Amino acid sequence: MIVLHKTGGVQWAGMMLALLLAVAVGGTGDLPFSAVAAILVTGLIFLAPRGQINWLVIAAMAAGIGISALALLPFAQSTLLFWAMVLAVWLGAWLLVASIAESPRLPGLPGRAQSLLAPLGFGATLLWLWEITVRALDVPRVILPAPSLIWDRLIRSTDILWIDFVQTFVKGALSGYAIGVGAALVFALLVDRSDFLRRGLLPVGNFLAALPIIGTAPIMVMWFGFDWPSKAAVVVAMVFFPMLVNTVQGLAATDAMQRDLMRTYSASWTQSLLKLRLPAAMPFIFNGLKIASTLALIGAIVAEFFGSPTRGMGFRISTEVGRLQLDMVWAEIAVAALAGSLFYGILALAERGVTFWHPSQRKR
Repeated sequence: MIVLHKTGGVQWAGMMLALLLAVAVGGTGDLPFSAVAAILVTGLIFLAPRGQINWLVIAAMAAGIGISALALLPFAQSTLLFWAMVLAVWLGAWLLVASIAESPRLPGLPGRAQSLLAPLGFGATLLWLWEITVRALDVPRVILPAPSLIWDRLIRSTDILWIDFVQTFVKGALSGYAIGVGAALVFALLVDRSDFLRRGLLPVGNFLAALPIIGTAPIMVMWFGFDWPSKAAVVVAMVFFPMLVNTVQGLAATDAMQRDLMRTYSASWTQSLLKLRLPAAMPFIFNGLKIASTLALIGAIVAEFFGSPTRGMGFRISTEVGRLQLDMVWAEIAVAALAGSLFYGILALAERGVTFWHPSQRKR
């Protein structure tokens, strides 16, 4: 397999398998256009340079696999032939994603869009496998709803989902994130100035960070009430220590020669901080910001399980589970995952713009 993969043999075999599958599905009479697409893609494969897969072939291959995948959905049944066809589509989609990931990076904006094709293709393949498996095995909706049902619930419940999103993400997670990150940055500067705080505060912070959220969340609810301030307090407790540790580590990242050079220039502590140490700490700071972004939303949602008003993602998940409305639960999970991913992506883009000089960014 390794030899075939290195020579491109697996990609060629996978494309042919997917195209033959398209012909077979088109032969059912319900989707004859798949056969035409299969013939077109097969011709493009033979016209492509040997050992090379160009973007025209990749686009045609994606069309053939997509048509085959859509054609299989109405025929979901537990037969050996059906599962063999599902396996063939999955193999073709996997090889398509591998071909896109291994293709040379295009310059400019198309290259940035190209970096999204592989994860989007992989995600679409997982959703398709989820949908067709649930249909074929006739899984009850209370066990695992199909993605189509979850999407339908998303469309029909946008008003409720938006209210929950504002309550949990905007009020609870973002406010707690801003307070926790800001406090961590301030304390990191104080720790950097004082050996006493470095030796005393960091161990205490490590102890507080190890406290379980299921133990601190009820206490925060009793202290700050059932509305969003208690959720923000839980988020502050979760994001403070990771941000503090990363910032302190980043401020110590400069070597002795660089610090001696600043002292040779008679630079004060503030000048050395702004000109040398803070820029050098930016990769560590952004690492802490990205870690805290994932913890913030998790903390806000979990905190709502221990008391909240009649809105919020955590409240909705807990109540809908009791009502066996699993499609609504998955809709809330999808919104939370999308919000968390976008938040993380924004921080990653900001990191790329600020730390463009760092070797990890220059390699991209």
